[in-house]
Amino acid sequence: MSTVSVVAPASGLKRRAAKTPDTTVTDSALVKRAVKAAALGNAMEWFDFGVYSYIAVTLGKVFFPSGNATAQLLSTFGAFAAAFLVRPLGGMVFGPLGDRVGRQKVLALTMIMMAAGTFAIGLIPSYATIGVGAPILLLVARLVQGFSTGGEYAGASTFIAEYAPDKRRGFLGSWLEFGTLAGYICGAGLVTLMTALLSADDLTSWGWRVPFLIAGPMGIIGLYLRLRLEETPAFAAEVEKAETDRPKVPLREMITGQWRALLLCVGLVLVFNVTDYMLLSYMPSYLTGQLHYDETHGLLVVLGVMALMMIVQPFAGALTDRIGRRPVIATGCAGFLLLSVPALLLIRQGSLLAVALGMGALGLLLVCFTAAMPSALPALFPTKVRYGSLSIGFNVSVSLFGGTTPLVVTALIGATGNMLMPAYYMMAAAVVGGFAVRRMAESAGRPLPGSAPSVAG
Repeated sequence: MSTVSVVAPASGLKRRAAKTPDTTVTDSALVKRAVKAAALGNAMEWFDFGVYSYIAVTLGKVFFPSGNATAQLLSTFGAFAAAFLVRPLGGMVFGPLGDRVGRQKVLALTMIMMAAGTFAIGLIPSYATIGVGAPILLLVARLVQGFSTGGEYAGASTFIAEYAPDKRRGFLGSWLEFGTLAGYICGAGLVTLMTALLSADDLTSWGWRVPFLIAGPMGIIGLYLRLRLEETPAFAAEVEKAETDRPKVPLREMITGQWRALLLCVGLVLVFNVTDYMLLSYMPSYLTGQLHYDETHGLLVVLGVMALMMIVQPFAGALTDRIGRRPVIATGCAGFLLLSVPALLLIRQGSLLAVALGMGALGLLLVCFTAAMPSALPALFPTKVRYGSLSIGFNVSVSLFGGTTPLVVTALIGATGNMLMPAYYMMAAAVVGGFAVRRMAESAGRPLPGSAPSVAG
């Protein structure tokens, strides 16, 4: 019978989890610091990335002049989707690098690149000033954002999952998406405030730049937080098992050796991100561009929905620890399959109450995914390939399905004239997610594959 050795932690950030031959006893203070840094860093990244969605209509006027409002919006969302095309490349670079040199170093690097790409957008001259060079520079900056984001979510969720005790992984992991929602709220709130305070001419001429320029100082703060962390106990144990301090796993093994888990990952991420981007990125433009809803009121409704999701998020995360990830994810899939059309019909009624009820229903269903996925997805893969395989599976799915959602749905509405296309698209995603969750093993309360059991200290 193994005994737990009590290790007095070093001062400051050098405290590590105490380890026994078959158990990791986590340092609660260090776990909280790790969760906070990952969530805050993720909030800053998604503030940068999300602002683009909320100000898409204005960006269309600045960078893609056209007499057709739909063409402008399509061009803007085309640049939005282009960033997702390079996300798998970012995942293939940052993921394996995170499994080799460590999670913390790579997460600091992704923070720098995202902040730089977003800050650069705020400096690009308009189409009226430099012509076709403006949309080209916008596309380049978006590609930098997309490449860096390829290593962000998988790394942050892996980081929290590997620090968290087995019985609290769902609750602690849910704070990652809490941070994402906080970033979205800050981005949307700033855009809403500027839309309300500035005239349309001022917003188009200079006001749109402000949210992007804020990325510079925010990036510095996020980098500071992440540089203060140390590596996860699971990665440290993997390094100790290796003969060198840089364990190497071929990219081929991360794909072919994990193909079953990768397919599950793609299916789960598909339903998670199609619904996420539909609600949080596309719906503000849908309300204004398709339903001719007032911009300020439309954004305020989305802000309220995200605030509601933030309140529910930690409780839903804790629920996944009690009843399991699979029942919670399955509930979300069933809800989107059954309620997407009724919710969108409510939204199309146009009144503030109807829009709020429809959006609120979709937001609560989305919480089933935001609360469960940060702990469920890392548990699909063993420690030695977790960052790399998860990055590849996550980003391939997001690139093909999630990030293209605004572009595809806008095009489908334009081609068919059917304003219920967003609901049908979410229903199709729910079917795919339902098949994936049926094949997924329950991970709640169990050690991560390849890692020792982890308990709270």
